[in-house]
Amino acid sequence: MKKAVILFNLGGPDKLESVEPFLFNLFNDPAIISIPSIFRYPLAKLISKRRAPIAKNIYKEIGNKSPILELTQDQANSLENNLSEKGNYKCFVVMRCWHPRAEDVIKKVKEYNPDEVILLPLYPQYSASTSGSSIKEWNDLCNKENYKVKTKTICCYPTENNFIVSHANLIKKTLKTLNNKNFKLLFSAHGLPEIKIKKGDPYQWQVEQTVEAIMSKLTNENPDHIISYQSRVGPLKWIGPSTDEIIIKYSKEKKGIVIVPVAFVSEHSETLVELDIEYKKLAEKNGCSFYKRVPALGIEENFIEGLAELILKKETRGNFVSSVICADKYKKCPCLALKK
Repeated sequence: MKKAVILFNLGGPDKLESVEPFLFNLFNDPAIISIPSIFRYPLAKLISKRRAPIAKNIYKEIGNKSPILELTQDQANSLENNLSEKGNYKCFVVMRCWHPRAEDVIKKVKEYNPDEVILLPLYPQYSASTSGSSIKEWNDLCNKENYKVKTKTICCYPTENNFIVSHANLIKKTLKTLNNKNFKLLFSAHGLPEIKIKKGDPYQWQVEQTVEAIMSKLTNENPDHIISYQSRVGPLKWIGPSTDEIIIKYSKEKKGIVIVPVAFVSEHSETLVELDIEYKKLAEKNGCSFYKRVPALGIEENFIEGLAELILKKETRGNFVSSVICADKYKKCPCLALKK
């Protein structure tokens, strides 16, 4: 049996000229700005035009482009190599806001002619604005093109054991390099407007479950820790506390900061610029004794093995692979929404 694994990620501009159209695609997504398209389209045009100069300066810090496509392809290659020992699998990368887009990849998948398709977002914690948006786009395109193939969806894996072990190992490795033990372990995740959480999005709850599981693997180190949220934009109230506020607070107490990108599995502008450059400067400005950042998971072997095990998992609910956090543990699990 031939099986196609579709890895979903956000994507990023491949050159400075791509920044504005990338931002337009982001803000024109109804999962990001949930207003009628007749209003969303011009608003997305306006926001992307205004934000493009700022965003271009961000990408200039990391070689005038995002590295996320190459890094996601590395993950796809590693996963495919892992799965090749267990069956006939081929991995495809789909980006939500830049190339390769779903409409192009679906043609390649149809040419491959698999017996089964497995959808795997590279977002461990589910949100309607990330995993949900990518899954919906793919399913809508399949319906539009009348492409019918057995499909399973892995909606989330916030406490999958190998994913947790991967994070814990990278944290332990970083902590071993420290001479000063007076620090705050800061788990930073991408933020969301508070209104989305109040409407039932499980993202924040799942981030908390991830951190709780990681901390259970750090009992020997037992570091003082906190969760915070980064990348806040716009006038809406976002979930908190915000990463910049937490950095200022503990830097002023002369603590060190060890920061973990807990919701990002590959390096991109939010890690390489926001965490490594902007927040580091903020910490140093406010008296931080030292600042360390734990790497994103990338192709760390435990993480890749965890993804492979999720793909091979036999338990299903309808046509969907159940996540580690599923309906019998949490009534708002997106597995339920995906089956509607």
